[in-house]
Amino acid sequence: MPQNRFRSLNTALQERFGEKIYKLSLNGGCTCPNRDGTLGTRGCIFCSAGGSGDFASSPALSITEQIEDAKKRLAGKRPVQRYIAYFQAYTNTYAPIEHLRMIFTEAIIHPDVAVLSVATRPDCLGPDVLELLYELNQIKPVWVELGLQTIHEETASLIRRGYPLPVFDEAMEHLKAIGVETVVHAILGLPGETPDMILDTVRYINASGADGIKLQLLHILKDTDLAAYYKDAGFHVLTLDEYVDLVIRCLEISRPDLVIHRLTGDGPKDLLIAPLWSQAKRQVLNTIHRELKNRDTYQGRLYTP
Repeated sequence: MPQNRFRSLNTALQERFGEKIYKLSLNGGCTCPNRDGTLGTRGCIFCSAGGSGDFASSPALSITEQIEDAKKRLAGKRPVQRYIAYFQAYTNTYAPIEHLRMIFTEAIIHPDVAVLSVATRPDCLGPDVLELLYELNQIKPVWVELGLQTIHEETASLIRRGYPLPVFDEAMEHLKAIGVETVVHAILGLPGETPDMILDTVRYINASGADGIKLQLLHILKDTDLAAYYKDAGFHVLTLDEYVDLVIRCLEISRPDLVIHRLTGDGPKDLLIAPLWSQAKRQVLNTIHRELKNRDTYQGRLYTP
């Protein structure tokens, strides 16, 4: 059995850079086609007003100012030398190419930044954006994080994802062709999805050639359409035990080389409606680690190509 029961992002970064690397959440001032009227105006059903960037810095600051501000906040907690510049809020390739070139270049040339990470949608990767990402990847490593969430079209329609699965496939092909690393998001606990459906999504991500995966617990946040749907429909929300079991099953079928960027996630405490147990993130992670050990299992144990 491997010494580490899953290939964590921390392990992968230590191997690659020889030191601890921390992520700085940045806000590039972008919007989203699911909010500006191109596809819709209310975003994905689960998305807060912050566009999944509730912990990112203020877009009123320059990128350099955001980096320095985030560094100061981290400095009081732990000694850190290098960082991932993570453009998190909204869709970070959905803006004029001149703006994207300016904010991404400002981030990647910062002497303390080791990696540029860009969260976006598969349908927002035009030829000009791909060319820019290719150029930046020649300077320092570039990661693109894609919000797939699910492979099931009925669920995708319910959550208003706004693009069909072949668009994701095409985006992955283009990103691999230019040598940019990819991280794919999957949400566990979407309304109506069974464990087998979630495992099918993970298998699909395996086969897509993704370099990493984020397993994200579904959070029901105030003032979202998901909150209204939850109030009206009362769909099942995963318990801690159910979530831990599901995460372990996802890890067991994951490719051994797939980097696990996230096992759960934080919902802003002032916005979180459910599941309230997710507020104790350290407890959730400790429970996952403990249960992996109790079951004597690990990432890739049940993986089949």
